[in-house]
Amino acid sequence: MRHTISVLVENKFGVLARVAGLFSGRGFNIETLSVAPSLDPSTSRMTIVTRGDDAIIEQITKQLNKLIDVIKVNDFMDDEEYVVREILMVKVNAEPDNRAEILRMTEIFRGKVLDVSPKTYTIEITGSESKLNAFLEMIKPLGLLEIARSGKVAMARGKKSLG
Repeated sequence: MRHTISVLVENKFGVLARVAGLFSGRGFNIETLSVAPSLDPSTSRMTIVTRGDDAIIEQITKQLNKLIDVIKVNDFMDDEEYVVREILMVKVNAEPDNRAEILRMTEIFRGKVLDVSPKTYTIEITGSESKLNAFLEMIKPLGLLEIARSGKVAMARGKKSLG
């Protein structure tokens, strides 16, 4: 089962390596990872997506809490308790005969064209993982050239806060 875990950590060098080392040392895979400074620049917020049963996720959260640079850990158990977004940038083959179709699909998925060249469009789509996957499936027959995904970023709904 996939889990999304938010981790508030000290914004210092080596913290990311220690967190990644914790996962690799115990044989857990990180499917996606995004890190950026939080509201307080002395801390950073990580969003980690991993797989495991309840026992494995409990072991991961306990091990994370033991790391000295970790301030707080939150495993989002239920999709109802948090909002999640991901950014996808995709470069597509934009020949004259398919340019209008690409723009129409980009508009349907509420995306933005970030860059235009004589033979390519670079498009940004923001949303849930399923929305991004649906866009990729629709645009794939037109000629995907390159993709970059941010990985999930998540935040609790309502007044709950990681810090």
